[in-house]
Amino acid sequence: MSKRRDLYEVLGVARDADDKTIQSAYRKLARELHPDVNPDDPGAEDRFKEVSQAYTILSDPEKRRDYDDFGDLSLESGFDREEARRAHEAFKRRSASGGGDYSMFFEPGDEVRFGDAADLGGIFGDLFGGGAGGRGRGGMRMRGADLEASVELSFMDALRGGERRLQLTRPKPDGGVETKTVTVRFPPGVADGDRLRVAGQGAPGVGDGPPGDLWTTIRVRPHPVFKREGRNLVIDVPISVREAILGAEVSIPTPDGRVKLRVPPGTSSGAKLRLRGKGVPGRKGRPAGDLIARIQIRVPKEIDDDAREALAQLERFEDPQIRKHLFEEEPV
Repeated sequence: MSKRRDLYEVLGVARDADDKTIQSAYRKLARELHPDVNPDDPGAEDRFKEVSQAYTILSDPEKRRDYDDFGDLSLESGFDREEARRAHEAFKRRSASGGGDYSMFFEPGDEVRFGDAADLGGIFGDLFGGGAGGRGRGGMRMRGADLEASVELSFMDALRGGERRLQLTRPKPDGGVETKTVTVRFPPGVADGDRLRVAGQGAPGVGDGPPGDLWTTIRVRPHPVFKREGRNLVIDVPISVREAILGAEVSIPTPDGRVKLRVPPGTSSGAKLRLRGKGVPGRKGRPAGDLIARIQIRVPKEIDDDAREALAQLERFEDPQIRKHLFEEEPV
């Protein structure tokens, strides 16, 4: 069985993409790669065929389910869906009865588990007559199961990017176990809920089949000051009444250090001041997001008579119709 690219990777979509996302990705790629649009590119036709074949599988619910469960094996001629599912069930029964140690562990605080498509190495080898590590009946090979992990990052680590070294113990096709250290690299600006693929670091394949992948779900701890809204960061900035009236330059934090924020005279509470490029770092050709400073005017709780007299002088500058808009339309 020739090695194929992952079909989801071919279309550039996540494994949990819905039908609409898959169809949209296919249409976009088909327009870009159609041989008529690329007459001078001899490789365009092959890429167009690859995209079309991927869409044929992933747009069919039954074929997609088989591919998710059994990988490239489901694409081979002679694939027997029912036999494969019986083997899957037999594996689960054997595992539940204590037939092998399939535990895995990561660093403290990290969570990891087998994906929906469990490692079927030993049981498929038995049923297909090849034994553990053999090619199986008819020379069949099976791609290893994908594994799922959850890794927690601090807010700043997620913004800056980096890597985590994770140690796992996983089953081998011969029935033993192996301990392996896997490095998961995450790009700057990774968001809570993002899923990162580490190719070839899943469960071993059957009959010299390729290994599965490790899919890591990112969990980002909240930050006490910054909040994330898409590619932008939001920070609440308190200012005094005097600063709001007269304007000021105030120091605020950013992920890259302190900067000066200019507050224009007459700034109201709730105003949003934008610092371009100071938000989430750019990724895949996209520009960096912005830092949005949300102004909050803090009123002193106690003032003396002199301050009251000074404030009284402001009355002639105030808008007498300041709340008129509240009564322009009767509430429903």
